[in-house]
Amino acid sequence: MALLESSGLLAPRNIALLILAAAVAAIGGAFAYESFGYLPCELCYKERTPYYAAFALAPLAAFAAQTGRRGMARAAFLLMALLFAGNAILSIYHSGVEWKIFAGPSDCSGPLSTAPSVADFMKQLQSVKVVRCDEPNLWIFGLTLANWNVAISAALAGLALLAVRPSSTHGGAQ
Repeated sequence: MALLESSGLLAPRNIALLILAAAVAAIGGAFAYESFGYLPCELCYKERTPYYAAFALAPLAAFAAQTGRRGMARAAFLLMALLFAGNAILSIYHSGVEWKIFAGPSDCSGPLSTAPSVADFMKQLQSVKVVRCDEPNLWIFGLTLANWNVAISAALAGLALLAVRPSSTHGGAQ
């Protein structure tokens, strides 16, 4: 850790750029995944929110850290830490829904409602495409995307908190 700090690799600006790169990679990966025909569930869409927020917050934090605006940098990093920590919790819930530990939201894992007539049912089939939150369609090294998101979001929250530690906000390479 001391070697990383002395080299400047853990400077707040660099941490912000690393968070931004991770956010771009995550959203880019999600779009690539969709391009292969896999649609995300409602919880997956919600889990993207902190990554989109990082598109604005990480450059702001990098700029603020680089120009000596410590209060602004600290606020941006703390907000990212909160967003990603909350996302890790949401992803734990989503993983539990996939493992059938928790009941998922009714709009993506509840029972299918019956239509009053065959015509109504056919109409519903043409207009509604529900992707279930409790049935993952991609596993990578034995884990679902929600499982991976727990680790990634927790790591990004930790990185954001690392950037606001006293040694990085009061001296050291910016």
